Amino acid sequence: MPSVVNTFLQLFFRWAHVVAGITWIGHLYFFNWVNGPFQGKIDGPTKKAVNPELMPRALFWFRWGAAWTWITGVLLVGLIYYQTRGVLFEQDKEGNPWLWLFVVLVIWGVGFVVYNAIMKALANKDVAAAICLVLLAGAYLLLEHVGHFGGRSLYIHLGGTFGTMMAMNVWMVIWPNQKKIITALKEGNPLAADSPEVKIAGLRSRHNTYMSVPLVFFMISNHYPTMYSNPMRDVCALGVVIAGFVATRLLYGKSTKVQGF
Repeated sequence: MPSVVNTFLQLFFRWAHVVAGITWIGHLYFFNWVNGPFQGKIDGPTKKAVNPELMPRALFWFRWGAAWTWITGVLLVGLIYYQTRGVLFEQDKEGNPWLWLFVVLVIWGVGFVVYNAIMKALANKDVAAAICLVLLAGAYLLLEHVGHFGGRSLYIHLGGTFGTMMAMNVWMVIWPNQKKIITALKEGNPLAADSPEVKIAGLRSRHNTYMSVPLVFFMISNHYPTMYSNPMRDVCALGVVIAGFVATRLLYGKSTKVQGF
């Protein structure tokens, strides 16, 4: 591809990626840190009047923001990392970019199936999430030590893995269950807070919120070679994930204390 065409495509898709990402993640935070606490403050009749109008509108922008963030992100990854070996791999390593693109797409597709199965199979969701994080670390190490991905591409692909799991959560778990929740509410038979649909939609939305904070860092990490180029880059990546999870937990705590007027 001519370099000038690649440059303009990158510009367009990056712009679209950022706008779509703001739409998606903004609604994610609205649902978890604004709407969640708000729903606990209103009574049944108010929910029946408000939610059938509010939630479909919000969920429209939420799910399509997720879709276009993922689509433009994958196109950017292809344009930047799979057009030349020098960007994808370590400087002294060789590899087949198309083969590793296939491997990455398989990791993302199979990874969600495995993540979904683990979350359904184990009653202790904290243990299930910990197992999934270990498997994520294994995929990262595969790209690093077998694929010989460079630091910059490692960080971007780690962010892409988070983003893929999040987007699939939206379309394959959260949205289908939210449709059932909204339909039941419209029909006058609201689902209980401990119903499977409410619980799984809420759990996956929380998972997405936790993943989103480190995701944002890894998506902008190409601007910070001091992070991905130093010998402790793996430790730095782990630190980003931990710091992101801690920050998310603190923000959840804060969200329950913010008062309405």
